[in-house]
Amino acid sequence: MKRERFTRVVEEVLDSLPQEFRSRIRNVTVLVEDQPPHQPASRPGQRRQLVLGLFHGVPTTKKSFFDLPTGPDRIVLYQKNIEAVCSSEAEVREQIRLTVIHELGHYFGMDENQLKDV
Repeated sequence: MKRERFTRVVEEVLDSLPQEFRSRIRNVTVLVEDQPPHQPASRPGQRRQLVLGLFHGVPTTKKSFFDLPTGPDRIVLYQKNIEAVCSSEAEVREQIRLTVIHELGHYFGMDENQLKDV
């Protein structure tokens, strides 16, 4: 999928989130990159765990009015990794949705165990 199309799908996914959820998101940018900068190479006979997205920032549960501004928090989606685990555009769209929701969960202060149920 071309980057422009992938980015458009990301925008559509963000726009489709419920308004009550979107209204609580403040100062977060969503970026698309090919792969994480330090992704380990796969080893023969070993299934590789691909990172599909990452949240970079301070969860809302840890923020204080006394903190100095540091710029927006970031969610980075890794296009090539998402495409690697999908076999159709419909699957890519669904994986983007799941990854965005997962990373927004981190933004809202949820840990991996809490996100298993989401």
